Amino acid sequence: MESLLLFIDRLSAGVGKAFGWCIIIMTLGTCYEVFVRYVLRSPTNWAFDLSYFMYGALFMMAGAYTLSRNGHVRGDVVYRLMPYRVQASIDLVLYIIFLAPGFAALLYYGIPYVEISWIQREVSIYSPTGAPVYPHKTLIPIAAALMLIQCFAEIVRCVICIRDGVWPQRLHDVEEMESAILAEAEDRRRIEEQMHVGAAR
Repeated sequence: MESLLLFIDRLSAGVGKAFGWCIIIMTLGTCYEVFVRYVLRSPTNWAFDLSYFMYGALFMMAGAYTLSRNGHVRGDVVYRLMPYRVQASIDLVLYIIFLAPGFAALLYYGIPYVEISWIQREVSIYSPTGAPVYPHKTLIPIAAALMLIQCFAEIVRCVICIRDGVWPQRLHDVEEMESAILAEAEDRRRIEEQMHVGAAR
């Protein structure tokens, strides 16, 4: 089961990191627009569309990656003080009642929504260039499906934690500064304890 959970983590990470390049494209497009608008006095009519679509794609497709790294916002100040079994129980209830049904609905209703958009070859009414939005809308059910897959992995993790009293392994490639500081303080405390024990002998 652990190998399946880590495979789902890797899938979410692969998609999230691939779409992470959207931020580079968006940044380059915005820098180009600033240059031509204020230096050459010749603004583009596509830079807004580019940044709009790139940010939207990044936001949607990185959700499962963030969930796989346990990175979504929660009341950590209280949550992290709770026993692991309590944490897992809270998470399990929230995943089952809110997250899974919400993204199941997004997937269910998103597919016909995208089909209509493709049939109409929908374009943005806010774009001076009439940018096509139907490829972008295709990401809606895909993102929902990825979130549901990752949600399944998180539900299994919660069940394992409730049973065993410890969280099962998950992939880590980014660490919050607060976590690093807490880990460093714990290491320092352990070293000081070992030094006191050694001095006492």
